[in-house]
Amino acid sequence: MTTTLPLFWHLSSVSKKERLDATVKLIGALEQFQSNFTPKKDVSSGSDDEGGEDEDEDAEAPSKSDGLDLLNVQDVSYSIRRLVRGLASPRESSRLGFAVALTELLSRIETVTCSQIVALILDGSKTQGSMSGQEERDNLFARLFGLTSVIRSGLLIRSGSLVTSASSSAEVSSVSSFEEVIKELVALGEKKSWLRESAWWTVSLAVDALNDSTVPWKKEAPQAVIKQLFMDHDVWSPEKVALALKLQSLYPDQDWRSILSPAFKNPDLLHAGNLQTLARILKESAVEDSEGKEAPKTAATANWKPQLHFVWDVILTQLLPGPNSSHSPKGSFQEFFRIVVDESLFSSTASAERKYWGFQIFQKALPRVNQENMPMLFTKNFMRCWINHLSKQDRYLHKIARQAATDVQTFVQSNPQLGFALILQLTGVHGSQQFDKLTKTKTVESILTSMDSEGVKRYIENLLEKVNGPSSTTSVALSAPHFQNSYDYIREEIHAINSRRSWIIEQLGSLIRSGSIPKEDIWVQTILDWLVVHGLFIIKKKSEKSPFHACLILQLHSVPNPVFSDELHRLSRTKLLACIADLNSQTVVVKTDDKTSKMSAVASDGNFWVSRVLDTINTLVSDTKHVSLQNSLDEDVLVHCTKAQEVTAHLKAGDIQVTDERQEAAKGVQLLLSATVLQQYCADEEDEVDTEALEVCFYLNSLDHILNIPQASIDGATRMFPKGKKGKKARKSAPADESDTVPEPVDLFVDTIIGFLEKSTAYMRTVGNQVFALLSGAVNESTIDLIVTQLERRDPADLLKDEDEDEDMEDVHEDGGSPDTSESEDDTDGDDIGEASDDSNDEEEDVELRKKIEEALRVNGVEAATGDSDEEELMDDEQMMAIDEQLAAVFRMRTNEKKPGKDVDVQREATHFKNRVLDLVDTFAKKQPSSALVVRLIPPLIDIVSGAGQDERQLADKAKGILRSRITKSKETPTDVDPQLISTLFSDIHTRARKVHSSDMLAIFSQCSLYLFRIQAHSHSEQPLIQTYRESLADFLTRKNSALNSHFFQEFFRRHPASAWALRNDILELSGRAINAYRREQAHQLLETLVNQLSAMSDLNLADAAEFTTRLQKTLLQVVEDACDEKINLNAAQLKGIFKLVLVTTRQMQRIDRTWKPESWRSIAERLGSSERFKKSPGLAKMCEQIVRTSNLPNAHKMTDPPNAPPSRAKRKAHDTVDAEDPATAAKKIKRKRVKSDKS
Repeated sequence: MTTTLPLFWHLSSVSKKERLDATVKLIGALEQFQSNFTPKKDVSSGSDDEGGEDEDEDAEAPSKSDGLDLLNVQDVSYSIRRLVRGLASPRESSRLGFAVALTELLSRIETVTCSQIVALILDGSKTQGSMSGQEERDNLFARLFGLTSVIRSGLLIRSGSLVTSASSSAEVSSVSSFEEVIKELVALGEKKSWLRESAWWTVSLAVDALNDSTVPWKKEAPQAVIKQLFMDHDVWSPEKVALALKLQSLYPDQDWRSILSPAFKNPDLLHAGNLQTLARILKESAVEDSEGKEAPKTAATANWKPQLHFVWDVILTQLLPGPNSSHSPKGSFQEFFRIVVDESLFSSTASAERKYWGFQIFQKALPRVNQENMPMLFTKNFMRCWINHLSKQDRYLHKIARQAATDVQTFVQSNPQLGFALILQLTGVHGSQQFDKLTKTKTVESILTSMDSEGVKRYIENLLEKVNGPSSTTSVALSAPHFQNSYDYIREEIHAINSRRSWIIEQLGSLIRSGSIPKEDIWVQTILDWLVVHGLFIIKKKSEKSPFHACLILQLHSVPNPVFSDELHRLSRTKLLACIADLNSQTVVVKTDDKTSKMSAVASDGNFWVSRVLDTINTLVSDTKHVSLQNSLDEDVLVHCTKAQEVTAHLKAGDIQVTDERQEAAKGVQLLLSATVLQQYCADEEDEVDTEALEVCFYLNSLDHILNIPQASIDGATRMFPKGKKGKKARKSAPADESDTVPEPVDLFVDTIIGFLEKSTAYMRTVGNQVFALLSGAVNESTIDLIVTQLERRDPADLLKDEDEDEDMEDVHEDGGSPDTSESEDDTDGDDIGEASDDSNDEEEDVELRKKIEEALRVNGVEAATGDSDEEELMDDEQMMAIDEQLAAVFRMRTNEKKPGKDVDVQREATHFKNRVLDLVDTFAKKQPSSALVVRLIPPLIDIVSGAGQDERQLADKAKGILRSRITKSKETPTDVDPQLISTLFSDIHTRARKVHSSDMLAIFSQCSLYLFRIQAHSHSEQPLIQTYRESLADFLTRKNSALNSHFFQEFFRRHPASAWALRNDILELSGRAINAYRREQAHQLLETLVNQLSAMSDLNLADAAEFTTRLQKTLLQVVEDACDEKINLNAAQLKGIFKLVLVTTRQMQRIDRTWKPESWRSIAERLGSSERFKKSPGLAKMCEQIVRTSNLPNAHKMTDPPNAPPSRAKRKAHDTVDAEDPATAAKKIKRKRVKSDKS
């Protein structure tokens, strides 16, 4: 027993692993003891004296009466008693550990009977009146866990018998012991309500064990169980319902009608007639029914707990068996969930605790449902409660409501085929079309992303089916008794239908907008076609043979009823452009000729979505019998659009000559022309901004020659991509001086793109960026100048002036004239009308101004003229002067009121516009990193960063990001760049860097400088730039107010050490002329950085290096001597930096020649020791000694060694043996030297 006693202590451990390990060891040892045990032949006395003295006094009494020692070894019988007693221990996890060990032990040994163990458990868990509350609870739990162990171990239904003596035997289990266990468990639940659920759950375990057993009394036990549970106790509880359902499924032959009456009318508990009673029981509330009769007696309820009762698992298993179950569903899940859950737990009068249970039931039922019974979960009260508690975080059940939403999303991810059915419920009758908006979640959106393609198609079909209202709306309304009420009904019905249509349009747009929804051309084209039809056209007559996809229901197959309003048409057009913008920004994989490539703005077949939409529009325009354009185009605009589409068709068909290098540019032109035409189709009649997008002016042969944007784009496309067959004739017919006046074709396109960026719509911006990305390969210097011009900073007053001039020009063009035709009467009349309009618009403001003027006159004793008096009142000079001052103050106030607000608005719009232009700059730098034109973008970006105000921080940050991340960090380097341009720009950057007092700006200047130097280094023309660095070094070290810092040069030294080596003598010389000791120290740091890069220089001239080393040693020795003589002011830290430079140089120069003089540094060490200023710094003397030791080391290489030859470890060892020192001693010195060097 001494081997098992220590294991009992670990059974109470908090660690689950430690408890299980102790259980395994204990059971293994006991099994081994029991296998070697031989029962006594004389067992009649029943005495058990052996080992009695070894056990404690509490085990002696039961050992004589429980009979365990008859057939078990002493360790086993002791362990059983010890484990039973340990069930009542409150220490840590004793109850869990001892129960598991007892269960496992009872399942392994076959020398005990059920009645023995049950008697031992009941005897050890008796409760007395003198016990405290804690002691009573411990004993009750001990009884519950002990009986559970008996059931779990299988001892309760174990067959066979044990020979207890020569003349008698005992059954291992019997029906009486089974009844006793059931009886004790039921009594345990009645004694404490908070133990009832656990006790009855244990009863259900016993019933399941009985059903799976083969004991001879299997048929007798069910009747005894039913008698104890139902006949002897008429109180109903959820636990009793669970046992009734379980027993009904296991033993259907029992007379359940009599057993369940009078509580239930039908023997099937889940029958519709029993659901009201069942709802009261499961809600755990006893109330009278509607007929006044008392409901079944319900058990007293304990305090509410958040865990859901196990009865719901039993119920859901029978109502929703699941796909892998062999049982068929019982009852109606729809009726059960509606009555028992929705109208009970989710009723308006239900408490929050009951609703919490309802949410848990929903979470348990959701994984079990299929497409047929899923709608039954989303009932009216549940959806109302769910939406309410999701909408705000301060709601009591917000957390469980969010968990339910998360479970729904997870469910759809594992069952994407059910996504469509789920969305119908969330947006259906009991839900809300604005479910995500109301609940502030993305439930519907996430479901859409998880759906398969078939589900998305079905969802679109469902949306389009809801577009039209009932066809009999008007007739039903007109047949109503009161026409006024009928009219109100029609108006409300139409308003509801229009609201639903608006929501449908938003849903169609969200399907396109979401990048996580896998796109398919079929349903994307369906959405675009539907938006085209209802945004641009009016359906006059239905067409039975619609040319569009079959799922486009109610498009041309029927006339909308009621008709679409102007607002819905406008919304459809806006959403169409938004969808095109979203599709332009999304990337798809296109397969062409066994090649796979990623492209934007195209369908899977490689055609632009804009082109496909225009094909739909052209098809519908030709069908004048069934549809008509809502807003017809003007004749001149229609001509331009037709020509643009002809050019696009030629580009697409390959009729226009396009080289391989210009393929992307051709696609850009095609996209630009198509997008411009579509924008014109979607423009409103009163929309003046869209005409500006179509009519960008270019001056060609003379200032008064203006081309329309489509015509200009067509001309540009024709000149940029000439037709192959007619190219020579076209060039012959062209004027001789046309090349001198007509802008470059790509400039026409980019200017159009810039016009797009001025618009506030996402469609114009995305199209512009996409077109420019395709045209970036054809960009030239004039194009870059055009873009850079947009980034220039202008005075708000100039912007206002230009805006006013544009407005004046618009007025002139609207009148049908030109700036030079002011003599015509029509223009004069138009001006008069314009002036009258301006007067009427400013009338309200003039009244206020007139009042202030009259007040100023009245103060000075002058009344305003009314026109009734012919006499003129004269004023003297003083009155006139006073009036002039007051009138000037009035007009000054008037000016101050108007100007600032308008200036701010104009400046803000200009900032937003520049932000969009920066997108073009970023695109060009990304697509063409090796272009020489990238260099021309650096100055304007620097100007933006350096000149940005407080309200332009976003613009400055964007420009800063382009410089840092896109341009200067590019792995590709521009080629064929003008060296003079680089030199000028480089010099300007350094000039500005010397004066800027911002570390952020200085870092940008440094990065740009390194980028430009890298470009010149590739062309081996970096000498002018090195000279600029030399000038900057002089400014940094000799000018006190220089804004440069050491990092500006250190980065250059690290990245271009070979070029920076040319500055070695300059740094050394300038260190002596440094403006102060701090700058001198920084010069030494620069020298240290430069010397450290010597190992990376493959073409180092050893003679130049030796000469520099000599000069450096001489200079540094002189500096240290002057410091010791106090001729210059250096502290110990600065002197230490000099010694560090000496050490670094000594190590780097070892492969060249030993040019350092050890005796000089020995004398320096002596002088430092005697110096009053430095003798308190012993570290300086030690560093001098280290310099001497390093200088005395033998050379690793001679002057004749090749510079590229790496140092050989074998050579160093050979040279070490030449000296008089022992090799081991030399190696130790070298090792010791390195350690000290690291510390220094």
